[in-house]
Amino acid sequence: MHPEETQAGPKGEGPDPRTAADYGPDSGSRWFGLWDGYFAISYLVTVILLFTSVESQAHRALSVGALTLMVPWYAGLGRRLMMNRSKDRRSVVFSVGLFVLFATAGLLDLAASFALFAVVPMLMMSLSTPPAIVLVVLANVWPVTVVWLRGGEFDPHILSVLPISLLGIALSVLLGLWITRVVRQSADRAALIGELRRSREREARLSHQAGISAERERLAREIHDTLAQSLTSIIGLVQAADSDVVAHPERARSRLGLAGRVAQDSLAEARGFVSALTPPPLRESSLVQAVRRQADLLQEETGLVVRCTARGEEQPLPMAVSVVLLRSAQEAFANVRKHARGARRVEVLVAYAPDAVRLVVRDDGPGFAVDTSPDAPRDAEGDGGQSGFGLRGMRARVEEIGGMAEVSSGPGTGTVIEVLVPLGPVGQESAGE
Repeated sequence: MHPEETQAGPKGEGPDPRTAADYGPDSGSRWFGLWDGYFAISYLVTVILLFTSVESQAHRALSVGALTLMVPWYAGLGRRLMMNRSKDRRSVVFSVGLFVLFATAGLLDLAASFALFAVVPMLMMSLSTPPAIVLVVLANVWPVTVVWLRGGEFDPHILSVLPISLLGIALSVLLGLWITRVVRQSADRAALIGELRRSREREARLSHQAGISAERERLAREIHDTLAQSLTSIIGLVQAADSDVVAHPERARSRLGLAGRVAQDSLAEARGFVSALTPPPLRESSLVQAVRRQADLLQEETGLVVRCTARGEEQPLPMAVSVVLLRSAQEAFANVRKHARGARRVEVLVAYAPDAVRLVVRDDGPGFAVDTSPDAPRDAEGDGGQSGFGLRGMRARVEEIGGMAEVSSGPGTGTVIEVLVPLGPVGQESAGE
């Protein structure tokens, strides 16, 4: 029998409002098919017994007719109610109608009493426990009552049959209670499985959405740190070349050549991060060499004096650490281009320690007032607080690998951007990539 065929709510105190649909697609019909088979077998055996009874053909035919009416009565009304575990007026109508058909069949031919094997479970599955027990008792007593009514007077032999009927009543009630208990436990288990399935689906959906958001954030940072900055540099170089094309053609040609190199590097960067590959500057060189090339490019573009130095024993770094430090240097240089007007020098330091790597970019520009309040924009110098992928994006990238980024500045004192990244397990896992 199916776990959702029946039964009242907790402790049998009322209808359970849940339906078979609440327990998943398999819980409403998979096991109920076994009950359908049991019902069909009980019907066929009872019909066979009726055809072998000693009653008249008329009584036998009418008894088979009443018994056969149980099939559409069950298929059209009772089955759906039992599957949905309904305990409303329709269940009472179905149970009363089932009892009337059984009583009619038994009255016409006592062989129809074999249908009790199917009638008793259906009564227990259709009604709450108290009214179900009442109808089960009446159904078991009915054959004895029929024998008494047919005799016209009380037959002492009935007393010898009565203990068997009482035993049948007790067994029917116990069987019905056991069925309802098993059904309730199965329904609760099916509900738990359904809830677990929904939780897993919800978790998978949230995980998918989080993955999409993280990938969008990654792509946004990559675009800002590569294409957006490179395009800004190209625009600046082209504008500078345009202003020099008449007065200083050689300088204009040099700037246009530099713009072409920047465009080529940008194309390689775009192909690299779209394919999730190592950034081109890090493919065949160390972090210090990649940062130095970026510093040289800054010097060519702006005319500033840019000095890049390394301190400590240079060592192979995990790729995740190298990428974060390179992107941080690019972001710092982009801030110099856009905001350090009037600066003359830029100092870049890459310092190696046994358990950490530090990047420091210092300029002697006009600086700015750093707002350290919790609600202050964290990229005030990065993009004017507009794009959201300036210093804030740099901080987010550094924090993802357990590092920290600090910005120190003040009016007239220049700006210092410092990034410290520990060489922990997260970075070591990527070292061999």
